[in-house]
Amino acid sequence: MGFGFLFATVLFFGGMCLYHIKRISESAEVILKDNYESLNYTRSMRSVLDKSDLLQKNDQLYFDKALRLEENNVTEHGEKDLVISLRRLFEQYKLSTRENKVLERQIRADLQKIDDINMAAIVRKNESAKSSIEDTVMLLQFVGAFTFMVLFSFSVNFPGYVANPLRELMAGIAEIGKKNYSQRLTFNSNDEFAELGSAFNDMARKLTDWENSNLATIRTEKMRIEAIIEKMQDAIIGLDENNNILFINAVAEQLLNLQSKEISGKNANEISARNDLFSYVLRNKKGDKTLKIFADGKESFFLLDTIDISVPFLDTSEEKGIITTGRPAGNVFILRNITRFKELDEAKTHFIATVSHELKTPISSILMSLDILSAEHVGKLNQEQLELVKNIEEDSSRLLKITGELLDLSQAESGNIQLKLAPSNPNEIINYAVNAVKFQAEQQGIQLEVISRQKLPSVNADIEKSAWVLINFLSNALRYSPEKSKVVVQAMPVSDFIEFTVRDFGKGIDPQYQQKLFDRYFQVPADGLGKSGTGLGLAISKDFIEAQKGEIFVESEIGMGSKFGFRLPIQAS
Repeated sequence: MGFGFLFATVLFFGGMCLYHIKRISESAEVILKDNYESLNYTRSMRSVLDKSDLLQKNDQLYFDKALRLEENNVTEHGEKDLVISLRRLFEQYKLSTRENKVLERQIRADLQKIDDINMAAIVRKNESAKSSIEDTVMLLQFVGAFTFMVLFSFSVNFPGYVANPLRELMAGIAEIGKKNYSQRLTFNSNDEFAELGSAFNDMARKLTDWENSNLATIRTEKMRIEAIIEKMQDAIIGLDENNNILFINAVAEQLLNLQSKEISGKNANEISARNDLFSYVLRNKKGDKTLKIFADGKESFFLLDTIDISVPFLDTSEEKGIITTGRPAGNVFILRNITRFKELDEAKTHFIATVSHELKTPISSILMSLDILSAEHVGKLNQEQLELVKNIEEDSSRLLKITGELLDLSQAESGNIQLKLAPSNPNEIINYAVNAVKFQAEQQGIQLEVISRQKLPSVNADIEKSAWVLINFLSNALRYSPEKSKVVVQAMPVSDFIEFTVRDFGKGIDPQYQQKLFDRYFQVPADGLGKSGTGLGLAISKDFIEAQKGEIFVESEIGMGSKFGFRLPIQAS
C-alpha cells in the first residue's frame, strides 16, 4: 500500500505536468499557426497588388489562391466579414477593364484590417498564454511542493513503519535465543507484520510447551540420576567445564568432610585450597595407587578414577559440512571403595605366604633325602630307581621354585619387599646371573654373549633381587631358544639409568600378548613344547625392579626373537 501510494503520487504529479504542458503547447501552436498563416496570406495578396497597377491573369490566379486559403483559415471575430468583403472587391476588381484605384485601396484596407485583427489576436493570445503559463507554473509549484511534502513525510515515516516492527521482531528473536519463551509480539495492524507477529507468537507458544515438557522430563531424569548417585557406595564428585562443583554424593561428603549445600556451585580450586584430600583428587585425577582413608570407623581403601564428560556438538564448516564432535562438559571423580577386595586380596596373600612357607620345609627335606639316596649312603639303587629319584628330584625342585616365587609374590603384594639397596657394579649383577645359568646353557649348546664396558657407573640396587630378575630373563631366553643359538646379555648407560637387556633369537612373542606379560599368572599360550611356567616370574620381576625405582620392558617381533630388559637408576655422586 505504501509503495502503491508513492506510485500514485508520482503519476498524479506527472499527469498534472503533462496536462498543462500540453495546454501551453496547444496555445503556442494556435498562435504560431492560424494567425501566422493569415498574415502570410495577406502578405502574399499584398505582394501581388504591389507588382503593377493592373493585375495580369497569373497574378489574379495567385491572388485568388491566397484569398481561398484565407477564406479557409478564418479564426477571429470579424475576420469572416472582412474576407467576404475582400472576395467581393476582388471579383469586382477582376471584372474592371481599367485601372481602379478605388477598389485597390479598399482591398488594401481590408487586407490591413485582416492583419490588424490577426495581430491583435496574436497579442491577445500571447498574453493569454503568458497568463496560462504563469498559472501553470504556480500550480505545478504548488503541486510539486505538495508532492515533495508527501514524499518527504513518507520517507521519514515509512522506514519507521517498517523498521519498528522489525526491531520488535529482532528483540523477540533475541529473547527466544535466551530461552525466554514467554516473549510475545503485538502489532496493531492487519498487514504482513501482524501475520508475522502471529506466526512468531505461535512458535513461542510451541517452544514454551516443548520447554515445559522437556523440563519435566529433564527434572525427572535428574532426580533419578541424583538418587542413583546418592545411593552408590563409591564417592562421586561432579565438576563442570569451568571446574565448578555440580554435585557430590553422601559418601564423598563423609570422606572429604564437606557439605553439598555449602560447596555446590563453587569453584573446586577454591575448596581444594582448604581440603588436602580433595586437593589430591584434583591433582592426580587418575591414579593406580590405593588410597588409605579412615572411614566407617576403620581404615578403608579407595581407588581414584576420573571420567572426562563430553556432549555431542554439531560443528558446521564450509569445507567439511556438518560434523559431529564432542565438546568437553566437565569431569566426574570417583573414589571406588575397594576395601572388601583389599581385605580378600590380603587374605589371599597371607594364605599363599603361609602355605608356601609351610611347603618349603617339607620340599627341602624331600630334596635332601633324594640327595642321600643318590649318594648310595643307604644302599645302591638300580637304573630304574635312579631315574625315579631323578624325576622326583626335578619335580621337587620345581615345587621349591614355585613356593619361592609365591613367597616373593606375597611379599611384593603386601608391600613388604625387603631391599638391600647399595651402590653396585652392573657387571657384578651380570656375572652373578650368567654364572647361575651357564651350566644350563652349556647343556643346551647355547652361547651366552656378554656385552658391557669394564667401567660402568654404579647403580643403587639390591644385587640379589636384580640378579634374580636377570636370571629369570635368562632362564626364559634359554627355555625358548633353539639349540646352537645365542643369547646376548648387555649393560649400557641410558640417560640417568643403566639398562640391562637379555636378547634371544627364538620365535618371538605375538604383540597381542606383550602388554600382559608382566601380569600375575599370565602365560603365553603353550606352543606344544611343554615350556609353560607359573606365570609369576615376570610379575615378581616387575615388582622387584619398580621397588628399586627402576623400569622394566619387553621388545619382541614374531620370527626375530625377544628382548627383555630393565633400567636401574645410576648412583648419585
